[in-house]
Amino acid sequence: MADLVDAIRRMRRLSDDEKDALEVFKQYTTSKELRILKGLLKEKKIEIQSKPLKINVLRPGKTTQAVQKINDLITQKANNKELDNLTKNAHETLYAMIAPNIVGFETIKKAVALQLFSPEHIHILLLGDPGTGKTQILSSAVDLSPISAMGLGSGTSGAGLAITVKGKEVVKGLLPMADKGLCALDELNLMKEESRASLYNAMEKGFVSYNKGGNAYKFDARVSVLATANPKGDKFVGKDLGELKKQLPFDTALLSRFHLTFLVRKHNIQDFKKITKSLLKGKIKINQNQSLLNEYIKKAKNIEDVKLPAAFEQEIVDFITAIKQDEENYLIEVSPRMVVGFSRLVKAAARMELREEVSHKDVLLVKSIVEESLTI
Repeated sequence: MADLVDAIRRMRRLSDDEKDALEVFKQYTTSKELRILKGLLKEKKIEIQSKPLKINVLRPGKTTQAVQKINDLITQKANNKELDNLTKNAHETLYAMIAPNIVGFETIKKAVALQLFSPEHIHILLLGDPGTGKTQILSSAVDLSPISAMGLGSGTSGAGLAITVKGKEVVKGLLPMADKGLCALDELNLMKEESRASLYNAMEKGFVSYNKGGNAYKFDARVSVLATANPKGDKFVGKDLGELKKQLPFDTALLSRFHLTFLVRKHNIQDFKKITKSLLKGKIKINQNQSLLNEYIKKAKNIEDVKLPAAFEQEIVDFITAIKQDEENYLIEVSPRMVVGFSRLVKAAARMELREEVSHKDVLLVKSIVEESLTI
């Protein structure tokens, strides 16, 4: 009886929706596999569902081996195609994925996106007024990073950053939890100074340790730190460089450990008008492809050796030297760490497109980012 029902169903015409669904699969399946799907679809033994980055052929009850094979093949081909498309448009796509609901701060988003693609640590500080979207940028980066941890400065002790020992139980803190990934610290200015020792160690040496009561532990903490902080008094007042420096919440010991420091202030009236227009036109992009991006970032970071041509090395040195000569006009000191950070950022820009050599466009991109980070 079941065979007769199947035979009758195979004679029916597919609906327009079913035809459209099969049409999608032509790019992922052979003609033989497509015939199998068409027959099962007519018999109503399967249904086809399409979701972003994942296409499944489903059958109520037990899935046949043939259908499962096709299902796996379609998913793999779909993912490969999306990865290829992402490689061609990596920069534009990744920038848009950083805090898509926050309009503006494009240079900051570019810097944070590059940070995610560097296997070597790059530390970035977002320093400025509350209510500007700094926390959303952190949260977005944490979501995209394959390995990450996030904490609040006011609620994170030194032990919470490094290692907590309770009897025989040893618990890793935020820094070792984020080893080889991103550690995001919100409102770093609220972290007590005595709690920062582990942070300094991780940022410089890539590990944290605990030595107390005869117990000694050491864990890798090879992290990139992305942090936010508010100035003294919670909000920057004035535009005079000398006054702004007095409002910095940290001493040079901590500030100098960041490769990039951005001064984040609330939008002026002109920027606010642009934001309002963008909101009305619905130009805000929403993150839909997070799982694929996690995979893509992991793949890019596994490119071990990215070559930096000698000609670009000299260009970078000249650029940083020129900035150093004008240091008195900047909020922070220009240290050799900026050269290191520049080198890592241009290599990250190449990795973002799965390239093994830095191009001149990467150098120009990072130049613009560094210049913007120094702008008051």
